Amino acid sequence: MSSSTQNNSALDVQPKDAKRALAEDAYDDCLSCRVTGSAAFIGLGVYSYYSGLKNLKMNEKAIMQGTTKYKMGSRHLGLFTISATLVGMGIYRAFN
Repeated sequence: MSSSTQNNSALDVQPKDAKRALAEDAYDDCLSCRVTGSAAFIGLGVYSYYSGLKNLKMNEKAIMQGTTKYKMGSRHLGLFTISATLVGMGIYRAFN
């Protein structure tokens, strides 16, 4: 009977013990995972900016002749926003 009582007491988890267990079980990435992930995001941001800028310059004449109201300025802003977001995600990944 004594072992049964010990088993039941081991299954009864107090809220303080659960909070401590969750704090100890916090997930943390390894350094190589952080470096790889942040480098991938930053590299993707830089690549998207330069390749997008190259495509915008190559198609500038067709864009300016088009009937759309989104000309070079708004397209350049969108390109910059996407690239800056990716670089920001890479910096966030490196430190958090």
